[in-house]
This record gives sequence, structure tokens and C-alpha cells, in this order.
Amino acid sequence: MTVPHADVARVVVFTRAGCHLCEVAEQAVAAVVAETGDDWQAVDVDGEPELVRAFSEQVPVIFVDGRQHDFWRVDPVRLRAALSG
Repeated sequence: MTVPHADVARVVVFTRAGCHLCEVAEQAVAAVVAETGDDWQAVDVDGEPELVRAFSEQVPVIFVDGRQHDFWRVDPVRLRAALSG
């Protein structure tokens, strides 16, 4: 599967409405990219059937440079390392 939105931002967080872990992940990603200067985007999986099929049980799912980096939780140290490499 080609990852939608990977060409728009370096970090993409696939989320869904009402997901507490998604809110926490978005805050963590926002804090890290504020330090690194990278861009990021949140994408609601419920808006795209292909994303629902791929990620509905794993949200939030975090992609860096078009590759899956994490799901459910964001480790800020690990994310910083991925963005510096």
C-alpha cells in the first residue's frame, strides 16, 4: 500500500475522532517536531476506506518518511532519533 499523505509531511499521524491515544500521540509528535523543525500532519482514517482497513485497530499510527514508525504510543526519544537520521 502506498501511504497517503506521506508526500505532504515528513511525519504523518493516522488518527480517528474520539481516540484518546490519538490526542496524546498528536501532542507528542507536535512537541518533537517543534524542536526538530520538521513538518507533520494528522489524517483521520475514517475519511478513507483504505486507511480504515489498514489501520483501524492500530490508531494512532505514526509514519516517518513514508514508513511506519510506531503505533498506539509515541516514544519522543525514538521519534527524535528517526528524524535526525
